[in-house]
Amino acid sequence: MRKCAFLFLAALCLFAGCKGKDKPRFTEEELAQIPLVQTEGLPKVSAGIVLSVAGETITSEEIAAALTEAFRPLAQRSNFEQFSKTARPEVEKFIASRVSDILLYNEAKKQAGDNVEDALEKAVESEIRKFINQFGGDYAKAEQALKQGGMDWAGFRKYQERMILSQSYIASQIPDEKTVTYSELLERYEKMKEEFFTVPATLTFRLIDIQPYKVDVNDPNQNRRAAARDLANELRTRLDLGEDFSKLAKQYSHGHRAPMGGLWKPVGPDSLAKPYDVLAAEAAKIKAGEIAGPIVTDEHIFIMKLQDKPSATVKALDEVQAQIKASIIIERRMQALDKLSARLLRQAAVGQREPFIELCLKQLYLRCTQ
Repeated sequence: MRKCAFLFLAALCLFAGCKGKDKPRFTEEELAQIPLVQTEGLPKVSAGIVLSVAGETITSEEIAAALTEAFRPLAQRSNFEQFSKTARPEVEKFIASRVSDILLYNEAKKQAGDNVEDALEKAVESEIRKFINQFGGDYAKAEQALKQGGMDWAGFRKYQERMILSQSYIASQIPDEKTVTYSELLERYEKMKEEFFTVPATLTFRLIDIQPYKVDVNDPNQNRRAAARDLANELRTRLDLGEDFSKLAKQYSHGHRAPMGGLWKPVGPDSLAKPYDVLAAEAAKIKAGEIAGPIVTDEHIFIMKLQDKPSATVKALDEVQAQIKASIIIERRMQALDKLSARLLRQAAVGQREPFIELCLKQLYLRCTQ
């Protein structure tokens, strides 16, 4: 689920430090001015101060290491007070998510009982095989990927056990899916259609792109811009007389699509970059199959044949009904998961959270500025 997947990503970067080649931003004296948090009454382990949750521990180093890259830019442009004020909400969310994952796993173990071990072992082995298959079945490459993420096979196996048990428990706690009504589908469609179901307008065209500085002239003193205009007028006349646009584009165009007969792939009118942005206005004046030009700009003379210009459309509800239904069901599941996590958090006795959060903020700031 959402939180468990996020935890795995955090675990993969757990040992990625913030140390770089640049000189630290702060001296030892300056760092000493950052106020320490009150640490009395908190247990100590080799990794430093920890937060105890259902028999497991979360270290401040673990939290800081997982969040370093995300918060480095903020830390390097802020003093500690500013950093703490801005980063605190996200750090609190991350710690709460970590606590929630532990509580979910412990509740899942209680509910699963002792008879689940064989099935769990088979499920874990299946996930390990899938992981190795992502590297073409190469065990060594898969192991290297784990090591790069700061994990070994034992840690990966333990992680998979937690994931499988937690997801199984979560699935058992989510109520059966209720029918998604047509009114729900319609309401969600109206909210989503502009962003997700609109097919933008496009232009498809062939282009003869004459670039004056590339035009061949017999006399080096001849004006190349004048020669380019004469060539463009000649080509337009030949096109009006029925010559094939594609062949003329291959022979005379200097554009990058000349080998394809000047044919451009469909492109949004608003996405044409200079100097090609002038083509959108010309395309609006003609119909598919018609020719515009010569169109003279500072560095180019264009002749364009419009192939197609479908207007923006919105997919009908019938076309996207399955996608909308899936989004509603996913939202229901996530709401149920959030409620489950909140219930477990309320039931758990997690003491000393505030001092721990303060310590995480300080440690994260130091990692990001050294």
